[in-house]
Formats: sequence, structure tokens, C-alpha cells
Amino acid sequence: MAQKKGGGGRANSDDPDELARTTLQAVLLADSFAQKFRPITLERPKVLLPLVNVPMIEYSLAWLESVGVEEVFVFCCAHSEQVKEFLHKSQWTKQPSTFKVVTIESHDAISAGDALRTIYGHAVIRGDFILISGDTVSNMSLKQALHEHKERRKKDPLAVMTMVIKHSKPSSVTHQTRLGNDEIVMAIDPETKELLYYEDKTDHSHQFISLDKMSLVDNPSLCLHNDKQDCYIDICSPDVLSLFTDNFDYQHLRRHFVKGLLVDDIMGYKIFTHEIHSSYAARVDNFRSYDTISKDIIQRWTYPFVPDVQYFGNCSNMKLDRQGLYKAPGVIQSPSAQVCAFSLVGNKTTIGENSCISNSIIGQGCAIGRNVSIEGSYIWDNVTIEDDCRISYALVCDGVNLRAGVVLEPGTILSYKVEVGQQLVIPAYSKVSLLPQPSRQDSDEELEYADANSGIIESPSIMSMGSGRVDLMPTSSDVQLGYT
Repeated sequence: MAQKKGGGGRANSDDPDELARTTLQAVLLADSFAQKFRPITLERPKVLLPLVNVPMIEYSLAWLESVGVEEVFVFCCAHSEQVKEFLHKSQWTKQPSTFKVVTIESHDAISAGDALRTIYGHAVIRGDFILISGDTVSNMSLKQALHEHKERRKKDPLAVMTMVIKHSKPSSVTHQTRLGNDEIVMAIDPETKELLYYEDKTDHSHQFISLDKMSLVDNPSLCLHNDKQDCYIDICSPDVLSLFTDNFDYQHLRRHFVKGLLVDDIMGYKIFTHEIHSSYAARVDNFRSYDTISKDIIQRWTYPFVPDVQYFGNCSNMKLDRQGLYKAPGVIQSPSAQVCAFSLVGNKTTIGENSCISNSIIGQGCAIGRNVSIEGSYIWDNVTIEDDCRISYALVCDGVNLRAGVVLEPGTILSYKVEVGQQLVIPAYSKVSLLPQPSRQDSDEELEYADANSGIIESPSIMSMGSGRVDLMPTSSDVQLGYT
């Protein structure tokens, strides 16, 4: 692993005396247990999808390593072989013994609760641990949050979890944050930082919240917030795992576990919060947050986890030019082509005459023809875009071939190896895949296994050709790329 630049190294991230007494462990969930990234995740697990040309899980592991975690248990279920193969070939298995990555596999889990029960059954957690998902991007230091958690645990064994939160400006128009999530209402004790109430405002028809009057009796003061972002980074005691094992109704970490503990007057378990201010922490939960976090990385809010710092092997030698333009040394660009600000072009990509790329991320090995316009889009690896194509706020997966004159309207998602015939216009918010889409909605977006077949889209009205199949699926406005 190359020498890292900037702050965030283990040497100054955490208290050495604290680390000497116990190994800091982490549980990383490599399954998202949702369907928000279909149809892409029918073929590849979400944690291996590229985020600014780097698999999402790389950001999570790099951050855990930087804050002093020494042992990470990666839970994987659907597409587990792909996750295990990636980790086996990655830099993390070649790390010194101070950072160990271990996979725990299960094919029965359909929720985060099932995953944590499986972790508990393996009896690998020996003390307080960090719980995150493999789509988390952060550069925060854990030193203060971990210290606060351990001090509370010494005084009160019922303080089982510390949740990391961050200020987030709410929107009175959309009821959503800049990450595309529903606004969250939290009640927090201003003195102790104990979490007293947690509600995501999924149902916008209800404009009122209901607080247990005992919360007001037991707490002289509390602050009600709708301007906090849940970073989905939790510091947990081992009791969290046993609580999931004792209660099989706990499936979702927030809707079931957190809200369940907050209303449980018998056991008395407590959850606390730690708010970060200048650091970055966010989770890629949907296409809107994928777009927002990608832009944050390009604009260096996540430093040192940015393309030109040697954290990730496939971003080595990436050069930062003026106005946030990143370009690999192997790019071949026509003199008349333009790559504008806040864009990134991967290695061995060619750009033809009079083409223009703006606010977009281009993968490796792409062939972009002449007079092509790409705006606010994400083009993954080995994509062929022939002359005169127009791509606006779209996502194009590996191996896609766009024939001459194709137009992708905003919100379009083309899954792996799709071919689009000449002069075709793919309507806004379409999802195009060669795979038959599941007729039954499972609780995990990645449980259906299938192999991509080759095929060509000759017309949007043609649903199949030969052995391949193309599905054009209108989708909702949550696929909003480049709109933030």
C-alpha cells in the first residue's frame, strides 16, 4: 500500500493506551438489504459498485483502518463470492497483521438483524465495536466519540450505543435532505446527549409527532431536531448483538432496534449521540446520495479520501488539475475535445474530436467518439460511446455500447453490457437491463442471481431479441443524478 498523505493515519487517530487494552473491532455489512440500486445490484453487490471509480467498500475499509480499527468482520450474503474474491485480491489482505479483514458469510440473512445475529453466533466480538455498512464514506476521527462512549459505559452499563450524527439543513419543499433521505426528527437531551426520540418522516401526511409524556417527566429539558443527519456510524457494546439475538422482531437497525429500545421501559437500555461538525460522514443509500457523495469527493470534502491521494490502487497517479479536474496519465484526448471542471477521466480512456465532458465521472478503458456531449453523468469502465451521442444526468454501467446518435435523457440507468441502436432516445428515468426482472419483490435487492446475456436495443418498444432480454422500466424521481 502506498504511503498515505495528509492526516487520518492510525498513529495519531486514537488513544494508544486505550488501544493497548482492547483490540478495536468493526462489523461491516456488505449487504444493503434494500432494492434501491436495482437492476444493477442483480449482477454485482452494491458495495462493489464504483464511487468515483473506486468500489464503495474501499472507502469504508480505508476509513476504518485510518481510525485505528484492527479487526474488521465483513458480513456478506448475496453475491458473497464476488465480495470474498474482491477482498482476497485487494490490498487489505496484504496488510500487516495490525489490520485484519475477515469475511463472515451467510445465505439465509434477509435483514441487518439477521446479519447481527449471525455475527453473534460466531462469537468473534470481544468488546465495543464499530458498526457501519460498506457504502459509508467518512474522514472523521473516532477518538472523541469512542472516548465518550467508553466513559459512559463505565458509569452506566445500559448505555449500549453511540450514534454519529451531523447537522443537515432540512428542506421545507421536498421533505428530503441533500442525500435524498427523508428528514429525521430526533429528541436529544442537550446535557447528556441521550437520544430520546427517533422518527424518519416517511409518511408526510402526518404533520405531528407524538412524544411519550414520561420522556418529559424524566428529562427536565430536551431538544427536538429536524436538522440532523444520521451518519449510520454506530459505536456499539456487545450487548447490541445479544439484544438482536434475544428479539427476532428486530430486523431494521433504526426502525426496529433503535425505536424499540427508546420505547422499552423495562430493560432501560440507552442510546446516545455524538455530533460531528467539521468532518465528513455519509452513506450511499440511494441514487441521489450516490450523486451527492460523488460530487463531495470530487470537491475534496472527504480528504484525504480523494482520487489523487494514494489510498486506492486503481486511482494511483491520478492528477488534479485546476477547477477540480482529475485525469489519469493514460487518457488520450483530442485537442479539440473539452473536459470541464469537476470531472474525472479514468486511465486508458480516449476522447474524440469536439466532444465535451462536464461535471461527469468517466471510468477506465472507455472509448468516446466525436461530437459527444456528456453532462452530469457517471460512465463506468469499458463503455463505448460512438459519435454524436448526448448523455445528460445518466448512469451507464460497465461494457455498455451506445451506437451513433443515441440520446440518454435525465435519470436513465443502463445496466451492464446493454447495447443501444443508432439514433435511439432512451426516455427520462428509464432503467434498462438485459436481465429478466424479478416478479416478486424480495426484502434484499441482491438475492436474485442471474448472468447477463448479450443483446441489442433496436427500439424502445422491443422487449427481447434472441436469447437476451431488455426491460425498460419507468422509475420514480428518486433516480436524480446531477440535480443536487
